[in-house]
Amino acid sequence: MSEVSYKPFIFMLMSLATAALLTYLVREITHKFGFVAKPKLDRWHKRPTAMFGGVAIFLATVSIYVAFVPKTSQSLVIMAGSSVLFIVGLIDDILHIKPYQKLVGQIIGVAMIVGYGLVLPWTNVDVLNIAITAFWLIGITNAINLLDNMDGLSAGIAAIAAISLAIGFGASGQFYELLFLSVFIGALIGFLIFNFNPASIFMGDCGSMFVGFLLASSVLMTEVGGRSRGIVPILAVPALILFVPIFDTTFVTLLRKLWGRKASQGGRDHTSHRLVALGLSERKAVLLLYGLALFGGLLSLFVRELKAIQSLALIAVFTVILTLIGVYLAKVKVYQEQEEELALQNHAGFGFLVSLSHKRRIFEVLLDACLITLAYYASYLLIFGAFETSEAWGLFIKSLPFLIVLKLFAFLIVGVYRGIWRYTSVRDLFSFSKGVALGSVLSVLALLLFYRFEFFSRAVFVVDALILFFALAGSRLAFRFFRQLLPSGNPGEGRKILIYGAGDGGEMILRELNNNPEWNYSPVGFVDDDPLKQGKVINGLKVYGGNGSLVKICRENEIEEILLSFRRISPDKLNEVRDTCRELNVSLKRAFLKIETIDFE
Repeated sequence: MSEVSYKPFIFMLMSLATAALLTYLVREITHKFGFVAKPKLDRWHKRPTAMFGGVAIFLATVSIYVAFVPKTSQSLVIMAGSSVLFIVGLIDDILHIKPYQKLVGQIIGVAMIVGYGLVLPWTNVDVLNIAITAFWLIGITNAINLLDNMDGLSAGIAAIAAISLAIGFGASGQFYELLFLSVFIGALIGFLIFNFNPASIFMGDCGSMFVGFLLASSVLMTEVGGRSRGIVPILAVPALILFVPIFDTTFVTLLRKLWGRKASQGGRDHTSHRLVALGLSERKAVLLLYGLALFGGLLSLFVRELKAIQSLALIAVFTVILTLIGVYLAKVKVYQEQEEELALQNHAGFGFLVSLSHKRRIFEVLLDACLITLAYYASYLLIFGAFETSEAWGLFIKSLPFLIVLKLFAFLIVGVYRGIWRYTSVRDLFSFSKGVALGSVLSVLALLLFYRFEFFSRAVFVVDALILFFALAGSRLAFRFFRQLLPSGNPGEGRKILIYGAGDGGEMILRELNNNPEWNYSPVGFVDDDPLKQGKVINGLKVYGGNGSLVKICRENEIEEILLSFRRISPDKLNEVRDTCRELNVSLKRAFLKIETIDFE
């Protein structure tokens, strides 16, 4: 193994061990002197937790860097600027300075970086590049700070982003930069040993501001951004590497503004908090965000190897997925009902946006326009390969406007926009197929009329129709997929119920219960007298056999309520179920169109 291959790992391990030791010492010292973060209503932790973990990250990174890493002028400037941010954060942790005072410290760090000449080469105008770089450095620094809202989240996401960046350094042959970042990665992992759920120490502002600024500054050193490549990789790669903090900060800022809350104030409305509100544990929520960060990092490495248009298409697909996730998470209630009513009363614009979001029609049209474009591009790519420099590109460009307009018109005609996403069914899939078929026919007729369909490929339109149908159906089924992937509420909470009848009515009731967690029901399973259904599974719930076993089933599963799912039931069977419920002190209700209590008398 060559020196180039093992040195980064050696430095990372040295930094990891140093950070772990320093974190342990800082934790003990802060507990001894009472420097702990006490639980608050707008914070997530439930017990006093040691602070100043950022001190360990900073000291480990600086000490190993100074002692072992070959110095470059770029890494020295970045380390100096990040040290300024560490000092500003440390002062804030101790004295709780004003936001504008922290901003002044951030501007000083930005001035050091930009003054040296490190900027994002996103335009051909130097002044504009400087402004964009300043926004990038301050934005990512504060994004990492805002992301530090759950055990292990900020440090873990930063470590994943740094690893993605380090791989890019290695691929570009930037060995000294790779060593520099390896030390930083080791410090983050060493701290994460004590910060992962359940955390025994927090990094504090001194840690989050140091980590965020160093990470954002390191992007400026790399060729991963594609300084010699097209504009798309230059724009996309840094954003993909750090997309989790960017997404969370944008998401929270927009929603807080809509609710009339200050974007800078604390709160339990971050992406991680909403995942927990959906039923995930804190650890699973953090691990899920780790996975998304890892996916973004891998995508950033993939994008830089593609052509500009292909990169743009891939990023557009990723953006669509993120948008759907954002819309779904925005539906999760994190504010009290009184706050919602007050926001609606005091912010007329917010009320308009809520109504617009509920109807979702404008959003659906814009989404479908994007899906039509992506499906058409993908069909050309599959048929012709890399076609951007061929005659097929001209055909694609001049025909795309016709397809967007005519296919949206077809969707409108067949009723694609009449449905509600959460209730998408097989009948809706037939509407989608009719809309896609009609849109394809209209598109072909238009191209035949205007261009006599010369040089256009019939195979492209067949493939395009198939891709568009699956994209359209997938986008509408996304919310149902999210509900299956993520629990709809805290598992185990609510009244444990048994649905009597494992037919269509029972399945419909289960869907309604899952769609309305505020009803506070926790379905345990089905019971049915049909022996052919016994042992089957419906939407993840077991079907128990009836015929005298109801008492045993209720006792074993601690059932509190039974819902009858069918309208007609024989008097003898109804009396039998009623007697069982009376014996076990279990409520009995009929759930047909609406839930009604059945009297025992």
